[in-house]
Amino acid sequence: MADYFEERPGTVEAGPTPQQMAPHRGTLVLVLGILGILCCFICGIVAWVFANTDLREMDAGRMDPSGRGLTQAGKICGIIGVVLAILGLGFWMLWMLLFGAAAVTGSM
Repeated sequence: MADYFEERPGTVEAGPTPQQMAPHRGTLVLVLGILGILCCFICGIVAWVFANTDLREMDAGRMDPSGRGLTQAGKICGIIGVVLAILGLGFWMLWMLLFGAAAVTGSM
C-alpha cells in the first residue's frame, strides 16, 4: 500500500494541482447555516444549496477539500434551520386555524 503513494518515474498525477483548485467556501456556508437557524430560513436554504455544490466540487477534485468539515457543518445547520422554519410555520397555521376560528364563532 505504501508504494502506491510513492512517486514513480514517468507517471503524471491526474487532476488539478492545489494551486488550480477553487478555494472552499466552508466559512461562508457555516455562517449562512447558523443564520438559517437563528433568524432567516432563507439563509439556511442558501447554505444547503452552496454546501451541496461545494461538496460535489470537492469530490470531483476541483475545489480545495480542506473546508469539507465546515461545509458539512453548514449544510447540517442549514437543514436544521429549514426544518425549524417549516415546523414553526405549521404550528403558526394550526394556531391561527384553531384560535382564529374560535374568535370568529365567538366561542372564546
